[in-house]
Amino acid sequence: MNARNPERPRRSLVGISGGLLLALLCGSALAAPAGLPAVTITPTADGGETWSLSLQVLALMTALTLLPAALLMMTAFTRILIVLAFLRQAMGTMQTPSNQILVGLALFLTFFIMSPVFERIHERALVPYLNETLSFEEAIHQGRQPLQEFMLAQTRESDLALFVQLSGRESLESADQVPFSLLAPAYITSELKTAFQIGFMLFMPFLIIDLVVASTLMSMGMMMLSPMMISLPFKIMLFVMVDGWGLVMNMLAASFYIP
Repeated sequence: MNARNPERPRRSLVGISGGLLLALLCGSALAAPAGLPAVTITPTADGGETWSLSLQVLALMTALTLLPAALLMMTAFTRILIVLAFLRQAMGTMQTPSNQILVGLALFLTFFIMSPVFERIHERALVPYLNETLSFEEAIHQGRQPLQEFMLAQTRESDLALFVQLSGRESLESADQVPFSLLAPAYITSELKTAFQIGFMLFMPFLIIDLVVASTLMSMGMMMLSPMMISLPFKIMLFVMVDGWGLVMNMLAASFYIP
């Protein structure tokens, strides 16, 4: 006698249900009209274009993927993080504070410094767009202006002129004509210069302490004793006595001009 296979009816049911599902999908695909009605661009009466909600969501998700680069290249984050890294290296504390703490501190200080700019973007672009008084393109244009004003205020004219020359343009009549393709590299170049200048000023007092300790050890004949080990407590004591963190935060916040 042949034993009945209990899996055979189950497999037949799965096959029948799969065939029905495939038939329904094929039927709906044949019955659907050509194109995707949810993805449309409708011309307006004034010559502009209105994007459908799906395209707006797609553009928003694409912009979110570029948010880390925008945070690095178009805000105060770069200058703050470089200065904090220079401060840690000048003190000689190795990995204290850790990289995570420095990045977190730079991130929240960036939000503090950029809060007037973010508020203007919220008032000029986001709120009118959510109230449907501005189109998507107009909201992008209105939201770009406060950020562009901030970046122009921090950018040196020599750096901007350099990238204007590299782009092959003769000159720009006004600041409103500066495209983001020129403003972004000029801004980040100026930020790197400013951060290195501040880092140099932070290095000087700690370097003096290292020189004094090293010369003292040399005069005492202690050649095998590391000057960094001896100077580290003095540098930490000096930094704490002058309220170093408060001075650094104040200096970093005051180094940005908010128009």
